[in-house]
Amino acid sequence: MGGNLGCHRSIPKDPTDFSCGKRKFSAACNFGHILVNQERLNINTATEEELMTLPGVNRSVAQNIVEYRDCIGGFKKVEDLALVSGIGATKLEAIKLEICVSSRTSSSQHSPSSLRKDLEHQSCTGININTATAAQLMSIRGITEKIAKNVVIYREEHGPFKGIEDLVRVNHINSSLLDKIRFQVFVERSRAPSPSTNRGLANSTKSHPSPTSLSIGSDDLDLPPGGPTQMISVRPNVEPPPGLRDGKSVVRLATWSLDGCSCDKANNPGVKEVVCMTLLENDIKLLAVQDLLEREALDKFCMELNQGTLANVRKWKWPRGLWKSVVSEKPTGFSNKILCSQGVSYSGFLWDSSSGIDLRNTVLLESPAVDRNSTSSPLYLANFFVGSYKLTLVNIHIPATASPVPSNGNNHITGDAKCQHLSHSIQEMLKVEKDLVVLGDFGTSPQSSEWDMLRKEKLCALVLSNEFTNITTRSPQGTHCLDNIWVSRSLKKTFSGHCKIVRQGLTNPWIPDNWSWGGVASDHCPVVAEFYTDVFSKGLNKPGMAVVDRDDIIPKHER
Repeated sequence: MGGNLGCHRSIPKDPTDFSCGKRKFSAACNFGHILVNQERLNINTATEEELMTLPGVNRSVAQNIVEYRDCIGGFKKVEDLALVSGIGATKLEAIKLEICVSSRTSSSQHSPSSLRKDLEHQSCTGININTATAAQLMSIRGITEKIAKNVVIYREEHGPFKGIEDLVRVNHINSSLLDKIRFQVFVERSRAPSPSTNRGLANSTKSHPSPTSLSIGSDDLDLPPGGPTQMISVRPNVEPPPGLRDGKSVVRLATWSLDGCSCDKANNPGVKEVVCMTLLENDIKLLAVQDLLEREALDKFCMELNQGTLANVRKWKWPRGLWKSVVSEKPTGFSNKILCSQGVSYSGFLWDSSSGIDLRNTVLLESPAVDRNSTSSPLYLANFFVGSYKLTLVNIHIPATASPVPSNGNNHITGDAKCQHLSHSIQEMLKVEKDLVVLGDFGTSPQSSEWDMLRKEKLCALVLSNEFTNITTRSPQGTHCLDNIWVSRSLKKTFSGHCKIVRQGLTNPWIPDNWSWGGVASDHCPVVAEFYTDVFSKGLNKPGMAVVDRDDIIPKHER
């Protein structure tokens, strides 16, 4: 078996030595089948054991692949595998020549759990009518597009089918058609969705793992196949504004604390959809982001906006734009979500460059240490051109609760010292910058005396103290005002008077919510403000595109 045969399996000389070479083989695998299989591994049909033969893929990652595959209805291309938690671009590069996404079955092997299901359902080689999408149902001979849609509608209205015979209750399916398709389908029941407002699953005594971070043995759990696959994500019915207000061109900028956003969280299809669709539906062109646990997390949303792999993003009928992102090189705060070694977090910006927005530069505003045992997290400043206007944004993150103590034992900066740093930085900026925006997670109400120094510098808060900016599934209207946008006196003249807190469309069936599904993407709401601009002053024909007349060359710092 020596030499390079172009086979997707590289077998160690001694099959009992599972640590030899690149691959790790499950004891459940049948080596006889592996040795004769010379094809690439089809990631759309491979079982967990087969996926575990790929280098670097353990049981947990294999489960993540299967869960994500079920969620999106199958991989469209090999590169989509990089979106799965535990894979990423580096690991994909090592295995991409050994995998494919063709419809051809790669092996006849099954995991122990699937073997048990085969004994229970002799027709399990077909389509599960309780989880199949309309497109998957149309692959059944005799099922038209209209009938497939009727099946999905019936399932949503009446719950999962109890048996194949129940199909005759669907419009345009009679006993004759049922006889033709019965050997192409099977029924595997899953939990019905809860009638609660967050569209989560009914309360259960077992926890439901996230579809992108499953790390426990699924053989021991009675979980819905692939998570809540039959729970459709419903987005708000919106008509995006035309980019005009009172006949004048406007641009919307926003701030959003993403509540401890790691790469795993950003890869969750529900979180990704909520973030991307919220930007599109609310016509947000420039977003300041806080509380990123990993700098690469913001790239996940940027890629989705540009490539459109999720169904609702793909179906967006208006231009999605051309998005870019930039993230601070150093931590800018401490996260309440202690999911990384030191609990630090980063800030960043995400913007649509096709809307006439260009990044000029970014700066970390670091303050002198208050004392030798105390250091302040830097503020993240970015200079943008919006049309011909120069706009300076200061991205701030001050968690409302006590932050964790860094692992080096130093006490982190106090609130008073942080405000002194902010006050000093703003005073210096106002000397040279005219249009200044201070935005982010302030951790307290604008009425707090901590922000008197902002009022002293003639900055104005756009969100009032009685407007709440947090959200949970149990308190959709919020309880605190934590986030805000403060603008300088000169910029107040270009403020259109429209500022809002987005609350619609922030939940998704694929986001875990304690013991259920249907949680929020973040416990902070996006705060949006609208400003007049000259981005569209050239008279454009297509929405989402911009022409800007500037002679200077702007250096790019986006990642």
